[in-house]
Amino acid sequence: MARLAQTAGLTDIQREILATVKDFVDKEIIPHAQALEHADAYPTDIVAGMREMGLFGLTIPEEYGGLGESLLTYALVVEQIARGWMSVSGVINTHFIVAHMVRQHGTDEQKRHYLPRMATGEVRGAFSMSEPDLGSDVAAIKTRARRDGDTYTVDGAKMWLTNGGSSNLIALLARTDEGAEKPHQNLTAFLVDKPEGFGEVAPGLTIPGKIEKMGYKGVDTTEAVFDGYRIGADKVLGGAPGKGFAHMMDGVEVGRVNVAARACGIAIRAFELAVDYAQQRRTFGKPIAEHQAIAFKLAEMATKVEAAHLLMVNAARLKDSGQRNDVEAGMAKLLASEYCAEVTQESFRIHGGYGYSKEYEIERLMREAPFLLIGEGTSEIQKTIISRGLLREYKSR
Repeated sequence: MARLAQTAGLTDIQREILATVKDFVDKEIIPHAQALEHADAYPTDIVAGMREMGLFGLTIPEEYGGLGESLLTYALVVEQIARGWMSVSGVINTHFIVAHMVRQHGTDEQKRHYLPRMATGEVRGAFSMSEPDLGSDVAAIKTRARRDGDTYTVDGAKMWLTNGGSSNLIALLARTDEGAEKPHQNLTAFLVDKPEGFGEVAPGLTIPGKIEKMGYKGVDTTEAVFDGYRIGADKVLGGAPGKGFAHMMDGVEVGRVNVAARACGIAIRAFELAVDYAQQRRTFGKPIAEHQAIAFKLAEMATKVEAAHLLMVNAARLKDSGQRNDVEAGMAKLLASEYCAEVTQESFRIHGGYGYSKEYEIERLMREAPFLLIGEGTSEIQKTIISRGLLREYKSR
């Protein structure tokens, strides 16, 4: 049989892109990931390599200097990068979401202003929806933007910004007074330009230091505190106040495909490590892979890797076709993240005591996999989305 997680029906260009990325991952990411992760160091050289390859503009249309590739291509690229080191995929994920939002919903002027520089990586995006007092209850957002003529004044605190310090553009969701009855219709998305760095980076905008995390190291995760921050009305995404919820949910939908791809990447790497170790480690006179207890583990792990990959590919292709994919993206994210955690733990068990040592790569994967269970919505949130979609489609007569 073919190796795991192969994708049928790819074009020659897609195959060439993926081969180039896989080679980059094998040579430039995997050999350095352990040292960078343990030091919690930003992968400057790796990011520079991704810029040179054009990955920051992978899905940005050619007219704006990008490669104009599909969500499927992007997801498969992310899968490979996460196979090397999940944090590196985080560097481009939020950037990709913001670029997608600008491309899909921005005014012509916003597209001309941002997309060419986003394609080169000169402008790098961060996504700001969560807040300290809320998780998935987006309609309960407290950060407020009050309009005064041609400007807004923003006050509030945002949480969990990936690339909060290293980005120079934030897609911000804030509450505005649109006079709508439903809370989500009073939310507006803003494009916030800012300098890179930490501290008070602009009058009224502070990016505190990095949040210390169990895993997902190297990439900076921060808060953002707005205190009398002034922003022009021309920075409202699409020039459409009150449409921010829909804009952000569109971004989250592609983000869920991305998280599924990241989970697939980690699971693939965990399996690779396990199947290699199981053939090298010997007990009772033979490799442990020849013991049925381990062989069955490998069979189950491989099946989970394959199932997660296929569900992720299906969700990406559905989105590329222009169809609604909230249920399919939810299913892909749910299954891939849960299977990722299971496959990674089985790989850890196969490694025995060595899996607990920082010298072995599986120790890092064990700390990275749990993030995917909560990123872009917990498994419980995905089940809520899936069940609502199913009841919508199978409504009883």
